[in-house]
Amino acid sequence: MTRIAVVIPCRNDAAMLEACLAHLARQGRPADQVIVVDNASTDNTAGVCAAAGALRIFSAPPGIAPTSAHGFDAAAGAGAGILARLDADSRPPADWLSRVETALDAAGPMSLVTGPGDFYGANRLVCLLGRALYLGGYFHMVGLLLGHTPVFGSNFAMTAGVWARIGPGVLRGSPLVHDDLDISYRLRPDMRVVYDAGLRMPVSARPFRSGASLGLRLSKAWYTFRREFQAEPPLRRRRERRRWARAHGG
Repeated sequence: MTRIAVVIPCRNDAAMLEACLAHLARQGRPADQVIVVDNASTDNTAGVCAAAGALRIFSAPPGIAPTSAHGFDAAAGAGAGILARLDADSRPPADWLSRVETALDAAGPMSLVTGPGDFYGANRLVCLLGRALYLGGYFHMVGLLLGHTPVFGSNFAMTAGVWARIGPGVLRGSPLVHDDLDISYRLRPDMRVVYDAGLRMPVSARPFRSGASLGLRLSKAWYTFRREFQAEPPLRRRRERRRWARAHGG
C-alpha cells in the first residue's frame, strides 16, 4: 500500500488540534504518519501531539506557507507516497483517507485531490453563506483564473511526485502567503486536480468572527496572487495549459 502522511500546520491551536487528531485516529484507512508542524506555539501543542502519537516537528519562520512546506518536505523525506493536508480545525470524516487514496490511485502519479468544507461553530446562516459564498466563490473564481480547480488548504492531498516538482519553488519567505493558493498556482499543465464533492471537511467558521479576520484572509489572497503574477502572468499560464492540452489530446 502507498504510505500516506498527513501534514497539519499548527500555531497555538492545541484544543482544536486535539479534536482533529482524535478524528484522524478513527480513520478506516489509518494514516501511516501524522506530522504536526508546530509554528512556535506557546500552548499545549507538544502535549497534545505526544498523547496522540503524532510526530511534532518545529518550524520557526512565521506563516502558514513555510510551516506547511516544512511538513511536506518531512513527509516526502520519510517516504510517503501521498501527502495529505489538514488544518488544526479540520474534522476529517472516517472515510477521508480512504477516499483520498482511491482518488489519487485512479488519477495517476501527477495528481491532487480536494473537496469542499462545511463550517461549524457559528449560526446556521453564517455557515451556509460561508460554504456558498466564501468557499463556493473560491473554487469558482480562482478556478476561472487558474484554468483548473484550486486546492482547499483544509482538505487536500497530492502525490509525492507533485511535491517533488513544485516544492522547491513554493513561496516560503512571507507570513502573508496562502499556501493552498501558492500550490495551486504552481501546478504544471500535466498535473491534475480532482475535485470530489463528497470529500467534505468540517472546518471552523472562525474566519467569519469579525470583518478584520475575513479581511486579513482576503488581503493574504491578493498578496499571494500578486507575487505569483510577477513570476507568471495568468493569461500566459492559461495559454500554456491550453497548448499542453491540445498537444496531448485534451
